[in-house]
Amino acid sequence: MSPLTKRPKTKILVDGGDPQETQKIKELLGFVDGQTTNPSLIAKNPHIMQLIASGHKLTEQEELDEYKKIVRTISPLVGDAGVSIEVFADLNTRAEQMFQQGQAMFSWIPNAYVKYPCTAQGLRAAEMSVAAGIRVNMTLCFSQQQAAAVYAATKGTKAPAYVSPFIGR
Repeated sequence: MSPLTKRPKTKILVDGGDPQETQKIKELLGFVDGQTTNPSLIAKNPHIMQLIASGHKLTEQEELDEYKKIVRTISPLVGDAGVSIEVFADLNTRAEQMFQQGQAMFSWIPNAYVKYPCTAQGLRAAEMSVAAGIRVNMTLCFSQQQAAAVYAATKGTKAPAYVSPFIGR
């Protein structure tokens, strides 16, 4: 299949953690505007799967180092929508912890967006990030109320803020 001859107005973002997959999609379409990642997608990266299959248990630092390497490989393949890098968070993760992770992840690449969950703590981390000049993408957004909360949390940003909605889930 040949690349698209006319670029759509819609932004095309790949959702994955494998730079080779990103490259294939870029070759197929002729472009990729951006990419979203998350820890579970990074865990499905062929290199990571190979490490795990060999019996290697990654430490937290090794997980972060591998995540950073993968994101740095993806970064030059995508356009101005950048790479959204999701923080490691669960229901007990506080906004300050997410924000600290986000600050570090934002420094990995020049076109980074930090992806936070659309929870009360994630929204607070987004507010802190916007105030610090960090671009954000909010994920796990299931409702209009959550989308409105994202707007309220990010309305001070000068950069685009993204919402990754989950429709029909």
